[in-house]
Amino acid sequence: MSTPEEVPAPPSKTQRKRAMEELQALGEELVELAADRLKKIALPEGLLAAVREARRMSRHDDARRRQLQYIGRLMRDVDPAPIRHALAVVRGESAEETGKLHRLERLRAELLADEKVIYSIASTSPSIDLQRLRSLRRAALLEQAQGKPPRSYRAIFQLLKELQEGDTTVDDNDEHEPR
Repeated sequence: MSTPEEVPAPPSKTQRKRAMEELQALGEELVELAADRLKKIALPEGLLAAVREARRMSRHDDARRRQLQYIGRLMRDVDPAPIRHALAVVRGESAEETGKLHRLERLRAELLADEKVIYSIASTSPSIDLQRLRSLRRAALLEQAQGKPPRSYRAIFQLLKELQEGDTTVDDNDEHEPR
């Protein structure tokens, strides 16, 4: 015979409601994300369509509230763990992602301090455009010396980040710079 301790009790109504509210809040966070970041998160097609519909609702009225409730209802059929992890990465709360960004910042600082770092970057990433990287380095040093906004400094970071992700495409904002 089984004792009451062996059979897990079903969650109470309050626990179920709290879990549903948490899923709805997670869905609302998805709605508030920028479109490019939302694309990076793997979502089922129905949930993605519901999130896009909520994004189009400009007024924060009852219709939007009901849409968010609907998203919460759809979230019940989805494993929320990968979504939570992806949102943590987007928010910068992931220790792994934060570590990657710190390594990139250190590499950028080393690059600005010593031009020879370019060769170590080239040895690890042969597809990099060395001429562009040198040009950005010179421009960043000039910006720092003249007290100008750090445009090239940021462009170096973006280039290194794209390189790390395995994507060496050029950012749209840097189209006017020679490659």
